[in-house]
Amino acid sequence: MLHFKTLSAYLDYLGLPQAEHPMLSVFQAKGEGYLPCPRESSPPITNDCYSISLKKFVKGELNYGRTKYDFTNGALVFIAPRQVLQWDNSIVFEQKGFSINFHEDFLKGSSLAHQIKKYSFFSYSINEALHLSPKEEKQIESIVENIELEYLNNQDIFSKDIIISLLDSLLKYANRYYERQFINRKEISSSLLEQFQEHLASYFESGQLREKGLPSIREIADEMSVSQRYLSDTLKKVTGKSTIEHIHLHIVDEAKNILLQPNKTIAEVAYELGFEYPPYFSRLFKNKEGISPSEYRKKYKLN
Repeated sequence: MLHFKTLSAYLDYLGLPQAEHPMLSVFQAKGEGYLPCPRESSPPITNDCYSISLKKFVKGELNYGRTKYDFTNGALVFIAPRQVLQWDNSIVFEQKGFSINFHEDFLKGSSLAHQIKKYSFFSYSINEALHLSPKEEKQIESIVENIELEYLNNQDIFSKDIIISLLDSLLKYANRYYERQFINRKEISSSLLEQFQEHLASYFESGQLREKGLPSIREIADEMSVSQRYLSDTLKKVTGKSTIEHIHLHIVDEAKNILLQPNKTIAEVAYELGFEYPPYFSRLFKNKEGISPSEYRKKYKLN
């Protein structure tokens, strides 16, 4: 797999114009123009850069994941360093919007260097892009306009701090708009919850617990064609509980049924539920129920 350590090497590979700054590039479509098009296809690649792009597809259709989206209004896509990128030439399109790429070292020494890692949307898949309303799009574009002004001006000792401050504002607005999207797309979110519960139930019913142990969030997310972070964030917004909390609650419910069988020891119940170490099962059960598995049995007089 190809990996690009510098922004200039990454842009050169894509066939895009070189940047005005060694660690920062800003491309913006203006007037009747379009964004510069990168190479038509690429095998899996990685790089050490962050990317924030507003995509407005003017010509052609685009499928993200297993879902077809309408990006006429625009969608923000966030890519973190070392995320695997791959695309083919099956779709031809023209696009407006903007694309900001910056090396992770560009943020060194700033508070944003730490804060940016807390924005979970950098871990979302591309089919979980942020869909902007016209008003939101205008707000984001005004920030990018100011970033571009600083980027193109003769740079001085204040330029980097100003650009980082503007990037910080852009990400804070994006975080606000994602919160709005989770609320506005309740039907999709509820459907995702139902799918997750179905996958979880299927895993438990198939008897894979004893063989494979606790279900992998990554595997479930992959089967649902979403990223782990997006799945967990969506469930959190809908139910107040994360992905792992849902799995733990499902395990505890299963445990209650098995504990009703008095001929099984606590250790046997733990092994049946995929726990390699029974004490871990007991701690989880007590954490969720407030009593230990053995106390649960005593409560229902099932010794």
